[in-house]
Amino acid sequence: MPNSLPAVAELPMTRPEGRPWDPPEEFARLRAEQPLCRLTFPDGHVGWLATSHALVREVLADPRFSSRQELMHSPLPGANALERMPPADPGMFIRADGIEHSRYRTMLTGKFTVRRMRQLTDRIEQFASELLDAMERQGSSADLVTAFARPLPALVICDLLGVPYADREFFQERTATINDADATPEVMEQALNEAGAFLYELVKAKRADPTDDLLSDLTKEDLTEPELIQIALLLLGGGLDTTTNMIGLGTFALLSHPEQLAALRAEPELIDGAVEELMRFLTIAPVSARSALEDIELGGRQVKAGETVAVAMHAANRDPEKYPDPDTLDVRRRAVGQLGFGHGVHQCLGQQLGRIEMQVGFRGLIRRFPHLRLAVPADQVRTREDSFIGVYGLPVAWDEV
Repeated sequence: MPNSLPAVAELPMTRPEGRPWDPPEEFARLRAEQPLCRLTFPDGHVGWLATSHALVREVLADPRFSSRQELMHSPLPGANALERMPPADPGMFIRADGIEHSRYRTMLTGKFTVRRMRQLTDRIEQFASELLDAMERQGSSADLVTAFARPLPALVICDLLGVPYADREFFQERTATINDADATPEVMEQALNEAGAFLYELVKAKRADPTDDLLSDLTKEDLTEPELIQIALLLLGGGLDTTTNMIGLGTFALLSHPEQLAALRAEPELIDGAVEELMRFLTIAPVSARSALEDIELGGRQVKAGETVAVAMHAANRDPEKYPDPDTLDVRRRAVGQLGFGHGVHQCLGQQLGRIEMQVGFRGLIRRFPHLRLAVPADQVRTREDSFIGVYGLPVAWDEV
């Protein structure tokens, strides 16, 4: 087919009213009519947009498509989309290709084994129980994000990295600011600098006196301090924002689909599979991108070297060719192949940890508060719809015993 099709003027961003977990409706038409179409990026670059499950998987699995940010045009609107990014700092392995990427990835994969992650389950259950205890003590209502969805992954990542208990509040405050979309660029930069300085001192301490944690393990590898700090910041970002949004928005979605929540209450054994379905249904990291390193045949068209392909993960996860009745949340569905954790060599390194946190979090929440409900009308829940989707807060209530 020729490449002369008219370009979509911009990435669709407006979600259906009252359904923040659903992709913009335009994606269903694009996926049906032209699953690989031209897209005009915010900086004027005319690249591509892939919307089907098969094409998104193909792009993410093909090493001829690069993750290097200096080669990329951002499909997302915003000031950053108008400027080309410099090469990523050493240690930022999600923005590296080939040997450079595999060096970091291989090093870290051995420290994120399923076995090691499962060993953390008892600690995660302890953290979840303590947070739910605190929620229960404070009365019959709370903001689920600040009381549970945000502190749970923060406690877990601090434990994993070996952040001393006395420093965890400082560390969590800085990381919350880094992930706060309402923070000004200046405040966010200050928090990032303070977190970086903290990690620099922590890395020095771990080198001098290693303990039983991931950061101590990494100090034994052939890594410089800047690399260690960058890896720690990357693990921090991936381990906090994703799980926070999944628990917050996932709870909102379940409360808005009471028959699905009732099924989980009646059959708690469904929760592990429900996490996969929620990852598919929500797709909290909805859009990614890759840039072609050479001319590549894709979906019957030729992507030229240097062109960026935006991959619509949320559209792919709602592809009826892959999932029957894809716009329905079904906790009994086997959501095999869902792309919420990505795909290919850059698939989320901490996906097993994330799964355990979500499984423990949802299980504990449903067990502890069997009559959990929204404390405000659904249209008053403030949702986040940028590079991630989620909720800024989720006021919930329950019946006191």
